[in-house]
Amino acid sequence: MARAFLSVGSNIRPIENVRKALELLCSHVRILRISTVYLTPAEDRPEQPSYYNCVIEVETQTPPVEFKYSVLRTIEEAMGRRRTEDKSAARTIDLDLILYDDLIMETETLILPDPQITRRSFVALPLHELSPELRLPGSGVSIAEIAASLPKGEMKPLKHYTEILRKEICHHERREG
Repeated sequence: MARAFLSVGSNIRPIENVRKALELLCSHVRILRISTVYLTPAEDRPEQPSYYNCVIEVETQTPPVEFKYSVLRTIEEAMGRRRTEDKSAARTIDLDLILYDDLIMETETLILPDPQITRRSFVALPLHELSPELRLPGSGVSIAEIAASLPKGEMKPLKHYTEILRKEICHHERREG
């Protein structure tokens, strides 16, 4: 079993879509932990609704590239995500594989660890919450240092929503697992 971390985000009906994505993921992986969910303004798009963002820790047997396309992209498509040339378009759900064990990988379609970890507070802070002792494979830089160096901006923790998700998803997983 590999231990992996995924970033999860939505700014189209996020209350429903983040929950639904996690429920769908339960049939493919074992969800170990869910970080605090943050309300985060859309980057470079002030006209868009804010995002719900979090990071989850999972166990999977599926290799990384296959996991990205046969699990994550399949769930995104099932939930109505349509990829366009506009990389900043609003989305029903965004599921990204950001770490996969200690794997260092760079292909045309997948880079691990994901470079967004070092650039985006809404990825680094939740990852730090789940694994405070983590050091990024390859560089050895600690997630604590990365999280401390990034601006927190207008990230607002959604504590009540997070607790509901943790309770529902853990219960859901126990029923089906």
